[in-house]
Amino acid sequence: MWNQLRTDEYEGMLAETITMPGHKGDQIHAYFSRPLGKGPFPGIILIPHMPGWDEFCRETARRFSQHGYLALCPDIYCRFGHGTPDEISIKARDAGGVADDSVMGDCEGALDYLNSLPYSNGKVGVIGMCSGGRHAFLAACKVSGLDAAVDCWGGRVVVPKEELTPARPVAPIDYTSELCCPLLGLFGNDDKFPTPEQVDMQEEELKKFGKNYQFYRYDDAGHGFMYYHSQMYRPHQAMDAWEKVFDFFGEHLSTEKRD
Repeated sequence: MWNQLRTDEYEGMLAETITMPGHKGDQIHAYFSRPLGKGPFPGIILIPHMPGWDEFCRETARRFSQHGYLALCPDIYCRFGHGTPDEISIKARDAGGVADDSVMGDCEGALDYLNSLPYSNGKVGVIGMCSGGRHAFLAACKVSGLDAAVDCWGGRVVVPKEELTPARPVAPIDYTSELCCPLLGLFGNDDKFPTPEQVDMQEEELKKFGKNYQFYRYDDAGHGFMYYHSQMYRPHQAMDAWEKVFDFFGEHLSTEKRD
């Protein structure tokens, strides 16, 4: 993936904040980036992590577009108000987190938006990191029409009953039988959320129901090992993980969907 661009090919993209219909028809903000050109292009829903709808999400969206994808990152936290990502994250945490139903509704809205674009190839994947990874797995189980999903170290997929909340009433692992698209999981073996044992449990459920999945686990890496803006960053593991993400989405999203 890295530095495989041809020097004689045109490159350009458009990136902007848009408004789109989300859960229950709410008008929410989203960050949308796309390659310039006739396409058609596959789509990716990028679910923000708990640090918020932040600069990292925007840069990640543009990285996808640089490699030929329509990338849409909905502001799943907008119902808590507006301000800096840190300010809104605090409000979301104090309120018990964003509700799963709300995030799934926003994902459905993002899917509809991407599929409506004349330069879409009709295929859409979903990806998220941290809490966004958990939401990506949940979307792969609950949102009809997705073609691929990537869970990057999504914590609390495995949750004991006593830790369920009104905002998160069901452990995502309990929806494994409903997984409706191929899944890629990327995890650090030094992570505590999820622990390697919890990743084992998730993998056992995927095998139990005969699901199409690939899990990769990295030594000397913990939570957020792809976050190049933090001390958690592990460059070798991160770049290998990016290769696997693009290989995976390339396999499942590159061809045009047929009616």
